[in-house]
Amino acid sequence: MHREDFPILKNDLIYFDNGATTLKPKCVIEAMNDYYYNYGANIHRGDYKISHKASEEYELVRDKVKEFINARNAKEIVFTSGATDALNKIVFGFMKDYLHESDEVLITKSEHASNVLPWFELKKLNNIKINYIPLNENHELTLENLEKSITKNTKVISIASVTNVVGDVRDIASISKIAHQHNIILVVDGSQSVPHMKTDVIKDDIDFLIFAGHKMLGPTGVGVLYAKEEYLEKTYPIEFGGGMNQYFEETGEVEYKSIPTRFEAGTPPIAEVIGLGAAIDYLQSIGMDNINKYEQELKKYLVSKLEKNKKVILYNKSSESGILAFNLEGIFSQDTAIYLDHYNICVRAGNHCAKILKNEINIKNTCRISLYFYNTKEEIDKLVEVLENSDDLFKVIL
Repeated sequence: MHREDFPILKNDLIYFDNGATTLKPKCVIEAMNDYYYNYGANIHRGDYKISHKASEEYELVRDKVKEFINARNAKEIVFTSGATDALNKIVFGFMKDYLHESDEVLITKSEHASNVLPWFELKKLNNIKINYIPLNENHELTLENLEKSITKNTKVISIASVTNVVGDVRDIASISKIAHQHNIILVVDGSQSVPHMKTDVIKDDIDFLIFAGHKMLGPTGVGVLYAKEEYLEKTYPIEFGGGMNQYFEETGEVEYKSIPTRFEAGTPPIAEVIGLGAAIDYLQSIGMDNINKYEQELKKYLVSKLEKNKKVILYNKSSESGILAFNLEGIFSQDTAIYLDHYNICVRAGNHCAKILKNEINIKNTCRISLYFYNTKEEIDKLVEVLENSDDLFKVIL
């Protein structure tokens, strides 16, 4: 689908590492170039035409994000440097004051480091508790296990909508309903879901949502923090400087701007935000339902082909996302990735920033294929062929 829109694909490349970052279509590159060529000024500060133009284009993207995830108001949208930055703003800007000693946060062992390490740090600061919702035999989060894990001290559930290694697609609407029945705040890491399926923060009643621009065809260096207005109003900025204050005096008296501006100190990633807006327009033109349907078709095809290779170990063939973790029997995952790279096939190898998942799947490192709509069955056929001929793997890589 739409492969002609991606210049890098002219280089005979088979790119299966979309969970790490996605390729960029021409429209995103051109939108950013247009900013740099024609109106590359700072925003919200200049009393001249190109600064006004930059400010308008930047704020227009906030409206695009609002529509894309169906938020109630554009002021619930904060631009960040990425998903990691967004999670840290939640943990240290809101949760630091909200959570107290013995309060409990529930996560899973399949979460990305960005949804684990900030909580670990808050545990040191506030002496909170962090507990793990058990996963089932398919490494999935079930509603039954979630309900069993909730205690009277549970104040927050923080989980990925789709996990980045085993591709577990969570039922966020049902999880949200359970959470709110117990007066629990729900934080959702949408890094692996927002680029691949329709996201509706109102329908799913999400309290906080974070995602990264570069995983959804946009540039690196930009992400989004969404929060319900009531929570964002109670969030304190963790970065301070120009652009986010109304005034400050030599006495130390300060007044910060209203949401969302008070969370965007300094010069923001202007070109990157504009690029994100172009990416959203592009995704909308294809249709998120079409993207999701096609990826599921590709995933089924991929699994059906790899299942026939007795040397291939599949760890999550039943998951409903476009993510597949695998290994070649007896081969270190990075060796497999280097071997595939010899044939211009890009996969990710390692622990994928989910270092405690090894306690669930009983293996530390895997290869990961993460599909997107510009991948094809022909590319999968090439991957299958190369893996079938992997008896000469060490001759190739050494």
